[in-house]
Amino acid sequence: MNIKPIRNDDDLTAAFIRLESIFQAIDGSPEADERDILVTLIEAYENQYYPIHQPDPIEAIKYRMLEKGLTNKDLEPYLGGQSRVSEVLNRKRGLSLKMMKRLHDGLNISYETLMIGV
Repeated sequence: MNIKPIRNDDDLTAAFIRLESIFQAIDGSPEADERDILVTLIEAYENQYYPIHQPDPIEAIKYRMLEKGLTNKDLEPYLGGQSRVSEVLNRKRGLSLKMMKRLHDGLNISYETLMIGV
């Protein structure tokens, strides 16, 4: 086992190539130990240089609208009247807890996403 830190994308590629070759290693074997260490190193590198951020709540709503072919009018049951929908989508009004619950229940947007920035 010759493990070294992942310092750049070339090291990352090499780690992935090695990981692929030992991925099916039997637990308890030296290869399985190497696999587990490589996974930890790869995750640490990716979290530092390629973090995945939670989507902005309004962008998540707009994405769901696009995905489901919804119009602003279709959001009225979740957000209120036409002017309220417009205010929320234009970031002039925040989401209330009641709105978040309706969006979660009706459009299946996670509470985590809807509560970012609250």
